[in-house]
Amino acid sequence: MTDETDLPLEVDVATVAGWIDQGRDFTLIDVREPDEYDLAKIPAAKLIPMSQLRDHLDELESLRDRHLVIHCHHGGRSLRVTEALRSQGFPKVQNMAGGINDWSDRVDPSVPKY
Repeated sequence: MTDETDLPLEVDVATVAGWIDQGRDFTLIDVREPDEYDLAKIPAAKLIPMSQLRDHLDELESLRDRHLVIHCHHGGRSLRVTEALRSQGFPKVQNMAGGINDWSDRVDPSVPKY
């Protein structure tokens, strides 16, 4: 993997799927709301809704030095969370461009689109 300071802001869904398949050590965080997560999810993802980030500060702090990939529905909310975490000194955070919608299109069509 590249040096953490060289991590691009965004990563595509195919790359993330490959990392999961390879057993790469990173944490995939879904920042959608619980009702969205119930409709469609990536099994490897941990749900921490954007609206509840403040309630999960301790949990997030424990992940500070891990490689984190953030995703949402289309990539907008997750990009905001990615940028916020980077601005708070999280060195290895990336946004999964296109979100779960792109995941359904390009990786796993069994994941429902909504």
